[in-house]
Amino acid sequence: MPRRAPRLRRAVQAEWTKLRTVPSLPWLLAVAVGLTVLGSAGALASVDTSQCPTPSECFEDTTKLSLTGIWLGQAAVVVLGVLAMGSEYGTGTIGSTLAATPSRRLVLLAKAVAVSAVALVAGVLGVLGSLAAGRAILPGNGFTSANGYEPLSLADGPTLRAAAGTVLYLGLVALLSLGVATAVRDTAGAITGVLLLLYAFPIVAGLVSDPAWQRRLARYGPMEAGLSIQNTTRLDDLPIAPWPGLGVLATYAGVALLSGLMLFQVRDA
Repeated sequence: MPRRAPRLRRAVQAEWTKLRTVPSLPWLLAVAVGLTVLGSAGALASVDTSQCPTPSECFEDTTKLSLTGIWLGQAAVVVLGVLAMGSEYGTGTIGSTLAATPSRRLVLLAKAVAVSAVALVAGVLGVLGSLAAGRAILPGNGFTSANGYEPLSLADGPTLRAAAGTVLYLGLVALLSLGVATAVRDTAGAITGVLLLLYAFPIVAGLVSDPAWQRRLARYGPMEAGLSIQNTTRLDDLPIAPWPGLGVLATYAGVALLSGLMLFQVRDA
């Protein structure tokens, strides 16, 4: 283990150097944060207590509403995760990477550390911006303390869990994308595949009329299950509880990474 630590540190440094020199990285971070905050602000602006029988009867989960923009921002994180591996296959530099670090397991682990770190930073910025938007917009739409809606605060346990879980969600999406990109070795194909995997379940659920099947799709779909972590009210009505739901997404990410690693180890560069 002592000998492996310096190797891993050097591999992570190398992968971070490659990742931060990707010209699109600043744009992807900006898009991830911007789409998350703007998407959340749009959702917040569309809801008003005047649409409810009485202000106190909206029963709106204001924390979840404030984090809605993650549905959009995650697309940029998918591209980030895929590019970490796909760009090397596209440019042919994967051969140089393996010449410098022959252990393919170490290469993938280093990429996973670098990619997840960037995704987590984007998640923190996006979540904080979305919660700030919630604090600014919600009171003007009638979601005030007088009407039974306390201001959003990370000092509140459920809100903190939803915020931290959303950040972890983006990190897992990045790892899922990296695993798929490693398996398919094609940037466009990997991006398309991951986006379909994330968004197909809620789309199909919306087309299915059977409530039992709707709950099954929400329970086992990576996005809907993973984003159950954002719920802070009526938890007993959810198809899957917040942390187990995030565990579903973690399972998808783990399977993608293990599949990618197995194929990475047996194929030519």
